[in-house]
Amino acid sequence: MGKDTKDTSASDNPMQEFNSSTKIATINISNYNEKDELYDPFEHRDKKNTNSDLGALAHILKCSLGTGILAMPNAIKNGGLLFGGIGTVIIGIICAHCVHILVRSSHVLCKRTKTPKMTYAETAEAAFLCGPKPVRPFANASRIFVKIALCCTYIGGVCVYVVFVATSIQQIVNHYSGADISLRMYILTLIPPTLLLGQVRNLKYMVPFSMVANICMMVGIAITLYYVFSGVQMSTNVKLFSSFEQLPMFFATVLFAIEGIGVVMPVENSMRNPTHFLGCPSVLNITMSIVVAMYAVLGIFGYLTYGEKVQATITLSIPTDEIPGQAVKILIALAVLFTYGLQFYVPMEIMWNAIKDKCSHKFQGLCETLMRIVMVIFSIIVGLLVPNLEPFISLVGAVFFSVLGISIPAIVETISCWEGHLGKFNWRLWKNGVLLVFSLFALVSGSWVSIRDIIKEYTESN
Repeated sequence: MGKDTKDTSASDNPMQEFNSSTKIATINISNYNEKDELYDPFEHRDKKNTNSDLGALAHILKCSLGTGILAMPNAIKNGGLLFGGIGTVIIGIICAHCVHILVRSSHVLCKRTKTPKMTYAETAEAAFLCGPKPVRPFANASRIFVKIALCCTYIGGVCVYVVFVATSIQQIVNHYSGADISLRMYILTLIPPTLLLGQVRNLKYMVPFSMVANICMMVGIAITLYYVFSGVQMSTNVKLFSSFEQLPMFFATVLFAIEGIGVVMPVENSMRNPTHFLGCPSVLNITMSIVVAMYAVLGIFGYLTYGEKVQATITLSIPTDEIPGQAVKILIALAVLFTYGLQFYVPMEIMWNAIKDKCSHKFQGLCETLMRIVMVIFSIIVGLLVPNLEPFISLVGAVFFSVLGISIPAIVETISCWEGHLGKFNWRLWKNGVLLVFSLFALVSGSWVSIRDIIKEYTESN
């Protein structure tokens, strides 16, 4: 990855770990000896600017509580009250398990390669390097694939942000103006602020925006909870089970909402006591329990309140003619807009580190500026083409989060445990096979239904 990135900068903020310049130690795999695993990677990590257990927990919670939680009532609608509630908990357990096996595999591979820490992409590369001989030639390809998947995941999230903010603004402005202005016009008005936020290249300059975003999000969610719990009612408009046709949308939306595996390795790598990340109790188990509980509660009660009329995100269902409802839409729209730069930072760093050596040193600043402008305009164009949030969120969840959050961790663990560590009756192989099948089901069915709905929506609007 980026050769010029310093390890000290990586420790300042966990998001910097996406730029990790860690070099996997060269080892003679054919002469591998289990004594190599006596190496303790945690003792060789840089202890400066590390996070406490509470800090690591806060980082993961912060990254998990975004637009995803607002989409949970719509996810429950697509699954049904009973099936959706139980399914959310099961998918949460699956996602937590995949995070667990990814981090555990990374720890094992750090010992084998005598490397203090690894990013997600480096973990995948090391798994193939240390795996059976037939898969070793694919090590570099696996690292590149994970980088591309991370870029696509975060860019997909940025595109969802654009549509969400524009939709919230549309409801407020149209309410006061009485006009029926197209959503695409509001998306175009976001070009100036997104261009400015997209040019921020140092995370310390995003701190004020992140602080404002966190305050707006907390207040917005608090008001949303007031609307949700004050209007709860069990009506005939609520279904215990929706339909088989809607299930792919349910799975894809929940994956989009819950999955946050992209930030796991950076957070774990920046911990003062990395051994506390896994285990019971642990940072991972506590955090995922809180996240899944919050998502399930808001999803179930949000669906009970608004029934089948609930929209893609719960804030869009809150009455626009009430001042608190307007405040919710404005606050959360601002929170999402101010998070745009942070979400945009990750893929831009990966992409720039991949291409900067091909640019003349004299023009690197100009090249990076142009690249960022092009990617911002790309997110706007995608928003213009797909202005419907519901299938858009499901498509991002189905394509990117199913692969990044489930398939790759399952493959990494299988390969890293292939030689004598698959367990009795090869239970890890069977278990990961089931995870892979579930991921492929979410990928294929979710993508098909989402693309079908997007095409239908685009055809009807034109």
